[in-house]
Amino acid sequence: MDLQDQLKNLFPNHEPQDVPTEMEKDENNIWLQDDPIICKYEKRKGKPITILEGYTGADEDFKKLAKEIKMKLSVGGSFKDDKIIIQGDYRDKIMTILKDKGFKVKRVGG
Repeated sequence: MDLQDQLKNLFPNHEPQDVPTEMEKDENNIWLQDDPIICKYEKRKGKPITILEGYTGADEDFKKLAKEIKMKLSVGGSFKDDKIIIQGDYRDKIMTILKDKGFKVKRVGG
């Protein structure tokens, strides 16, 4: 007996309504730009980092993009001064993620 059957036994007169589920995440809701996003590699305090800059859309979209990249790569990072900073050298993986989303990406440094 599953949960639906138990609920029907408890409330026999209740008729279930179709409740709309939460909106599914649409990956294409981020504004795409014509100019390429610059993907740079740097070392700060001896540790490698990847920096993404040059996005001209809304900050909220860029923050969503940062969160998604960090989750897909399982790494840490931050969003500061209109730049995404990812811990580690993940330029190739980040560039493929962005290209799959439809962005133009330019690799800089190394």
